[in-house]
Amino acid sequence: MTTISPAPVRRTFTVNADPDRAFAVFVAMGRWWQPSHSIAPSGQADVTIEPRAGGRWYETGKDGEICQWGEVLVYEPPHRLVMIWGLSTQWSYDPALRTEIEVTFTAEGTPEGSSTRVSFEHRNLDAYGDQMHEMSAQLGSDGGWTGLLAGFAAQFEA
Repeated sequence: MTTISPAPVRRTFTVNADPDRAFAVFVAMGRWWQPSHSIAPSGQADVTIEPRAGGRWYETGKDGEICQWGEVLVYEPPHRLVMIWGLSTQWSYDPALRTEIEVTFTAEGTPEGSSTRVSFEHRNLDAYGDQMHEMSAQLGSDGGWTGLLAGFAAQFEA
């Protein structure tokens, strides 16, 4: 029997900012991440991406509890960020689960009207095993990355 792996969740869009600002706003995830997307029992107070390869990616609960989400593999401001997403199908951290997120920031336009093309990819979804297709659909939905990235893009609207 052949198992067909799901395609990565991919989104590409443009924001009205240069790559430096787009990258900085993206990694300041607590500014735009939807608090409803929290794994902290007390609710979300902040989301942190430590600015270095090997850094942690985590949520801080309102009670101060740290809830790990993953880790930073590549941190190359202002052009590229690669992270491990280790949240299971039960929305809890599993250090053995290693799906990967890559975000690139590419300058477009002229200096007077600079914008940045943001390319997002969440891959290796076959790590979810029998639930890979369901997780791919959920992660790619309006309630998943589509909605979350819309919140990020909204940070640049006039």
